[in-house]
Amino acid sequence: MFTGLRPYRICGGDTITNGYTYKKAGVDIDAGNRLVERIKPLAAATRRSGAAGDLGGFGGLFDPRAAGYDDPVLVAATDGVGTKLKLAIDADKHDTVGIDLVAMCANDLIVQGAEPLFFLDYFATGKLAEETAAAVIAGVAEGCREAGCALIGGETAEMPGMYADGDYDLAGFCVGAAERGSLIDGGTIAPDDIVLGLASSGVHSNGYSLVRKLVSDGGFRLDDPAPFDAGQPLGSALLTPTRLYIRSCLAAIRSGGVKGLAHITGGGILENLPRIFPGGVGVEIDCAAWPAPPVFRWLAGIGGIEPVEMARTFNCGIGMAVVVAPDEVERIETGLRADGETVYRIGRIVPGDGEVLLQGMDRAWAG
Repeated sequence: MFTGLRPYRICGGDTITNGYTYKKAGVDIDAGNRLVERIKPLAAATRRSGAAGDLGGFGGLFDPRAAGYDDPVLVAATDGVGTKLKLAIDADKHDTVGIDLVAMCANDLIVQGAEPLFFLDYFATGKLAEETAAAVIAGVAEGCREAGCALIGGETAEMPGMYADGDYDLAGFCVGAAERGSLIDGGTIAPDDIVLGLASSGVHSNGYSLVRKLVSDGGFRLDDPAPFDAGQPLGSALLTPTRLYIRSCLAAIRSGGVKGLAHITGGGILENLPRIFPGGVGVEIDCAAWPAPPVFRWLAGIGGIEPVEMARTFNCGIGMAVVVAPDEVERIETGLRADGETVYRIGRIVPGDGEVLLQGMDRAWAG
């Protein structure tokens, strides 16, 4: 994507008018160069302390010390957006999936106590459609601004024959940092600690193969009003981007008292919370402690999806879980709310062996 553009001249040789060219094979170098020029101001708008050098080199540069770190440990994450991209393509709405891409990576860094510093993206397609690609990368830049990280580079790959017409794929790579000794690994989580749940913005970026099948099998049109939100088309409602929890959770972490965080992605609460548990603990979750967002009630209803299947496929309204000691709950809860989060007390750590005990599940998520 951020190939350096330099003037060049070709000296000597005859002009070839009828021979094969890269463009005839399906790759338009000029279109790629035009896209680069459109992306440069988007990337520049994400610049932050530590970002070094201009776009156009072979690699992006970042100086952690210039970002304020004395002895940083780097933390890296990579992810994609999954088949939510297919929904974006079918709805011809491409300006939000870039936010999803950043969120899926940056949210995975914050749960370890790392501040996202810089981001790189990879956009692959069969034939480069400049307007579509520009909309996607604009979303990436918006996600980076929300996360406070710099978009320092990326790559666009035009690969005819690899993708069907109009299809594209996305991958993202985010690097963050924390001062040595300050990373969060859940090792101090103990019985009686409280689990706070931060509300999701919707389906986020998991479970879309099931979502798309329900939409298709149910005969729903993406341009019709959403059955669970008549104020917008179904496609737009289902494409609501993944919430970024960076600024609020980073503030909570730096205030002290956060024992563990879990990004609720594929596998839901059932599979993601145990990833941060030390030995000897489990958790009781009260599924009636937060209101089920309408989109999940709708999905469960049209698909006849059992509550346990909902719980292991979707976030069901909780995008991030925060584990804190009982005497820190009110302070951290207040801080998270002040930073714009909707917070629920959803559970309690108990003695166990990594079990997640869901209570009130049939009442909370059934369609």
